Amino acid sequence: MSQVEESIEVGVPVHTAYNQWTQFETFPEFMSGVERVEQRSDTLTHWVTSVNGVHREFDAEITEQIPDERVAWTTVSGEARQAGVVTFHRLDDDHTKVMLQMAFQPEGVAENVGDKLGFVKRRTKGDLERFKEFIEKRGLETGGWRGAVL
Repeated sequence: MSQVEESIEVGVPVHTAYNQWTQFETFPEFMSGVERVEQRSDTLTHWVTSVNGVHREFDAEITEQIPDERVAWTTVSGEARQAGVVTFHRLDDDHTKVMLQMAFQPEGVAENVGDKLGFVKRRTKGDLERFKEFIEKRGLETGGWRGAVL
């Protein structure tokens, strides 16, 4: 398994950053390669991705969700193997550090080479930068789910 860890500071309160992150269906607006995310239940999402011509579909289960603190997931079926957690750290009333940690299993030669060359790390960093731009430009979340999954 390969791992990536990235973080970014965003200029919104922790509840705004967290609430927006729980709106999984908006991920295609700031995550490269994500074509569609469907929220199928409080804890199950279905993903459709296309990265460098490789099309994948998979289901991910939310394994832990604590409002304003963390969202953890793992894939449960489909063509991708990954698990991760996003944590939200209050810096002050108007600033939050968002940290993403993810473990994933590269498939095939192209993905293994891309992983060794840092492609996933750069893509993750870009996704977080686009999330920052998305939420700071809006100033408000598009919605939010405040339930807990333990």
